[in-house]
Amino acid sequence: MNLSPTAQATLLLTSYFSKASNESAKPLTNAEWGRFALWLKDKAITPAELLVSEPEPLLTGWHDSRVSVDRILQLLNRGHSLAIAVEKWQRAGLWVVTRSDPEYPKRLKSRLKTGSPPVLFGCGNKNLLNAGGLAVIGSRNASEGDLSFTNQVGGKAAQEGVPIVSGGARGVDEAAMLGSMNSGGSVIGIMADSLLKAATSAKWRKGLMDGHVVLISPFYPEAGFNAGNAMSRNKYIYCLADSSLVIHSGKKGGTLSGAEENLKKLWVPLWVKPTEDKNAANANLVAQGGLWCEENIQGLNVRELFVITASSEDTVKKEQSDLFGLSVDTQQVSQSGMLSNRENEEAEDGERVEEPRLVEDETLSKSALPLSNDEPVDFYQVFVDELARIAINPLSLDEMIQCTALHKSQLKDWLSQANDDGLVKKLSRPVRYQFVVKKKNKSLGSDEY
Repeated sequence: MNLSPTAQATLLLTSYFSKASNESAKPLTNAEWGRFALWLKDKAITPAELLVSEPEPLLTGWHDSRVSVDRILQLLNRGHSLAIAVEKWQRAGLWVVTRSDPEYPKRLKSRLKTGSPPVLFGCGNKNLLNAGGLAVIGSRNASEGDLSFTNQVGGKAAQEGVPIVSGGARGVDEAAMLGSMNSGGSVIGIMADSLLKAATSAKWRKGLMDGHVVLISPFYPEAGFNAGNAMSRNKYIYCLADSSLVIHSGKKGGTLSGAEENLKKLWVPLWVKPTEDKNAANANLVAQGGLWCEENIQGLNVRELFVITASSEDTVKKEQSDLFGLSVDTQQVSQSGMLSNRENEEAEDGERVEEPRLVEDETLSKSALPLSNDEPVDFYQVFVDELARIAINPLSLDEMIQCTALHKSQLKDWLSQANDDGLVKKLSRPVRYQFVVKKKNKSLGSDEY
């Protein structure tokens, strides 16, 4: 495992190398690392430079209520533990990808910004990390009928060339992944625990060896099951995909909370399997903006789950038509026949991040909004662009609701994120919001590390 100095520093600062209880200093969380990485970038310091024998002088000026300089120094002083862990992981066929590596999933960077995991542990085909696909989500204790439906969805996806993205847990996750793998399809599994064990499991061996499967985890590869990790893993499933299908959701638990978060953040379309189970929350998800899929598995076309027509788009987010009503007349048609809805922007890490594109499909109405197979539509970025136009002068929350037609809770959520990203400042007496022009170049929110 040939780790770059930047990858070594990132691992030292953000990862466990043994049982959590044995660590003298707690590794940085995603949010903590995001703040520290942005500070390093502002100071023109790379993580690799912290590997010197005396890194403390480089940390002059760092102040954070949760991340002390002493904690950072303790984490950096774990080189021996890192070496032992890396050797063990390498023997099991694991690899490491950090946010600074070209293989790191662009969808995670685009959608989660600095909240994307700084490190991903994995095994299998790295090239699948940017393949996108259909996220399939559901209960661990799904019925036999639901599991059979899910398995066939995986098989159909394989036949149609659509990768399956799921969580690797027993039940719906495994049924979808195995259905695809056994039909020669591509599979992206995001594990909440036991990646090291999964890497050597006979269950995934064929797919891993054939290059059709990649298993990844943002957590310590030897971690056991943890409910918190399982819940937080759900957003990565949605954010690595281009569309999603909920097979069965209980009225509480990870499936429901993950689907609701996706509906709130507008990462990908949410389709829901019809069910007669009165204890299921499937109907609740549709009431919140999800879409019923074809109930008859024989009539289900997986690729149709990647297209939102004008009518279904209204169902998903009726109140956002003003802000997201992209007009075909105002776009420029590229040579490939695709309509670019924004010019490419330069990410902070120097990558060219290709923005989502509006694709014309002769079989659909002109107002249809299909999803690009390459990059996700980043609705938060659309909001930021609109914010730059309307909030040069301070606006109240009610005035912003009137301008954008956004739901109040969605608007407050994005304003909070924009504030964290340094894109907007909140004024008081009365409460108003103003776009920060000088920081617009950081609006993508991705960072080099």
